[in-house]
Formats: sequence, C-alpha cells, structure tokens
Amino acid sequence: MRRLRDWLTLRSALLALVLIGGATALAANIEDEFLAENDAAMMKMMVDMDVDPTGDVDADFVATMIPHHQGAIDMARAQLRYGANEQVRRIAQEIIATQGEEIAALRLAAGQSLAQPCTSAGPS
Repeated sequence: MRRLRDWLTLRSALLALVLIGGATALAANIEDEFLAENDAAMMKMMVDMDVDPTGDVDADFVATMIPHHQGAIDMARAQLRYGANEQVRRIAQEIIATQGEEIAALRLAAGQSLAQPCTSAGPS
C-alpha cells in the first residue's frame, strides 16, 4: 500500500507541475487540458483519501470523505472551465455547492474548524 501511495503521490505531483507550468502550452486542445486537470484532481483525491487508520471509524470516515467531496468539486470546476453543455454546467455548479455543504457538515460533525484551508487541486 505504501508503494502505491508513493507512486500516486509522485504522479499527482508531476501532474500538478504540468498544470501549474501551463497546461495550455502543453495541451493540444481543450479536451487535453480538461483531461489533464481532471486526472490531476482525481489523483490528488486518491492520494488524500489514503489515510492511516486511527481506530476511530468516525474520524477515518471524515478524513476520507472530505477529500472525496473536494475531488468532486475540483472535477466540477474543470468541467466549468472547459465544458460547453449548459445542462452539464448547471449540474457541475450544483456539485460544487452541495459537496461544499457536505464538507462543512462533515467538519462540523467531527468538531473541526470550518476555516480549514481548501485542498483544491488548481485555481477556481
């Protein structure tokens, strides 16, 4: 499991560097840009969800669900940047709103601060 986590961390870091360094310059078209950003968001989500068990089911659930919901937000933001279908864009906007509410509810239920930094994989 550790080797998988290390590999995912490396892949996520490399993808983030590509995005930060200018996906536009490296990508052949909008589809490639979307796929690169979406893949980076998914990889970051998977890495962030790989938490060491604490022995507290509730804490472990919250620790994995927050990055899961944040991954959905990051993927929806990528859709809004590159997608054109208005119905899909509305759904992406709803995902951002509802998953943000879920993150807040999870943090409140776990006694965490709502002011914790966002784990977003890229600009909003």
